[in-house]
Amino acid sequence: MNQVIGEVLPLALAVLISPLPIAAEILLLFSDKPKPNAAAYVTGFLLGVGAALGLFTLLATTTDVGTSGDSAGWTSWLKIVLGAALVFGGIRRFRNRPAPGEAETPRWMSGIEAFSPPRSLVVGLGIGALNPKNIIVGLAAGVAIAEAALPVGQEVGVVIAYAVFATLGVLAPLVVAVAMGSRSEALLKGWRVWLFDNNAAVVAVIFLIIGAVLIGKGIATV
Repeated sequence: MNQVIGEVLPLALAVLISPLPIAAEILLLFSDKPKPNAAAYVTGFLLGVGAALGLFTLLATTTDVGTSGDSAGWTSWLKIVLGAALVFGGIRRFRNRPAPGEAETPRWMSGIEAFSPPRSLVVGLGIGALNPKNIIVGLAAGVAIAEAALPVGQEVGVVIAYAVFATLGVLAPLVVAVAMGSRSEALLKGWRVWLFDNNAAVVAVIFLIIGAVLIGKGIATV
């Protein structure tokens, strides 16, 4: 189990370092109900990431990835394809990155300052589960978990560990706000500006690194 956790946590890093979801958490901390909204968003994000990985793991397990020798070929090629998609996405993101101060706010963040806790929960759930980047690395993580052929209880443990680790990024602003109180405002606003300005570059680097790792793992087992 520990070996599988060690294999999937680097993939979870791609979810953890997600500038826009973290920036959304910061914006919620300046909403009408800051801490309830922020806590609901984190909860939704955690549940979304965990549910998506659980589904991918279940799908991979039902194909007997961990027990069928014939499955090794297609899972290796799947890793290569997913890795190539990330590398291509990383290059595209870097080439199309906006100049500092010119990044546009995503439509799903529109009116975020007026969100309620239930809406924050739903948005967090959707971002955690349906973000394309999260889906790609979640698929790779699900295959890795299924390949290990762990007992169901241990598979659940790995999924939980992945989801919790992946959520630390969006949790960080809430922890800072609770720990520092009103003194956190200037710090969080500075984080928000930096995250918006550097979103494309950060995501591009993550895509390239994780993509290269997946391609390497796939080639090693072809």
